[in-house]
Amino acid sequence: MARILDRYRQHEFKKPVARHTLEAFKKAEQIIARANKPLILDSGCGVGESTLYFAQKYSRHFVLGIDKSFSRLTKNIHYQKHGADNYYLLRADLIDFWRQVAMEKWKVDMHFVLYPNPWPLKKDVKKRFHAHPVFRDLVTIGTKIELRSNWSLYLQEFAFAYRFFTGRSFTVEPFIPDEPITPFERKYLQSGQTLYRLIIDNKKNETVQV
Repeated sequence: MARILDRYRQHEFKKPVARHTLEAFKKAEQIIARANKPLILDSGCGVGESTLYFAQKYSRHFVLGIDKSFSRLTKNIHYQKHGADNYYLLRADLIDFWRQVAMEKWKVDMHFVLYPNPWPLKKDVKKRFHAHPVFRDLVTIGTKIELRSNWSLYLQEFAFAYRFFTGRSFTVEPFIPDEPITPFERKYLQSGQTLYRLIIDNKKNETVQV
């Protein structure tokens, strides 16, 4: 992991950003400008259940949910019936979208990355967000960043990568949510699995609660 990260730290990620992501980013900028509220990002939002949850919990914020899957996003009809008006679901590739957010220096109060694909096989390690060239952009997005997973190793690796880049440490902790806010979280709880979270405060050097 250290060798991978050191290479990314020394070499700029120069892959061209896809046109469809640039178009999605421009659309997002317009939507956020109209909302005129502090911003929360829900990256990899799936069907958008968590996005709606955050919109209701943080009613003074605007919550942008992002997912690359059209089929998942179009399953949001059930959640839209709740009538929250301070969120939007956007289809975009996270890797390219994060790069644009970092380049444009968006002010993001909270950034949630809930139950990302862990890519558990060794041959797929570079597909994990913390072992990808986009990582150095990802960790700049959000005053607070919260990740959740049922695989503690994934979050421990993320914490190691964050410390490698910034010199600051945060702790992975087991937790039980008050209520499940994603289909994955609900499934893992029902099957009796332990859930873990990593909360990073880019302004502090300690574990904090969102």
